[in-house]
Amino acid sequence: MRQLSNVHLILGAVMVLAALAAVALTPTRKLAQEQLVSLEVLIPQSFADWQLDPGIAPVTVSPDVQAKLDKIYNQVLSRTYVNSSGERIMLSVAYGGNQIGESLQVHRPEYCYAAQGFQVISGMVDALATRFGNLSVRRVVAIKGQRHEPITYWLTVGDKATLPGWRRKLVQIGYGLTGRIPDGMLVRISSISTDTDAAYKAQDQFIKTLLDRLEGEDRVKVIGAIGP
Repeated sequence: MRQLSNVHLILGAVMVLAALAAVALTPTRKLAQEQLVSLEVLIPQSFADWQLDPGIAPVTVSPDVQAKLDKIYNQVLSRTYVNSSGERIMLSVAYGGNQIGESLQVHRPEYCYAAQGFQVISGMVDALATRFGNLSVRRVVAIKGQRHEPITYWLTVGDKATLPGWRRKLVQIGYGLTGRIPDGMLVRISSISTDTDAAYKAQDQFIKTLLDRLEGEDRVKVIGAIGP
């Protein structure tokens, strides 16, 4: 009986310590409160040969999906740009102040476009070479009727660029262990074209030109502190 009682005491102590550790490791400091972000200010309305074009809007969402987005994100920016050659690129940026959970998942093209009736063809993970380092991106294609929309996207968690999956989880855990709650973005670039390769090439050039325009801290907000 005495031995059983000791076992109960040990188990009780372990449970108490686990509870205390969980409380101690629960992130409490929000980076979003320390580094205020305005997407309207962060993303320039024109840069290099690109200007705003109100003629084509990025894919719109249904009222029920929009209601979910309004609860999850602090800000969502959607714009269409056009250059002197008539090429059009659509940009959508979703910003959330708490990226410990899975909130940005709702805005992933695989879910967002599918909710609007698109067939989403999963593509590949690619390394986009910029002069600031290699940016990991995911390529997918959304199709609805005659609309073929090649898409390039990536996520950030704090100052780290990442993609959905275990790598993003590791970044989240890393921030959590330091007691910080990271903010983050999902950046989506797309265009309407049946020539997927040409569309991705144009999107890559658009991204590189945008990054060249952004200053250091603003650029880190958009693509994280990537390296060669």
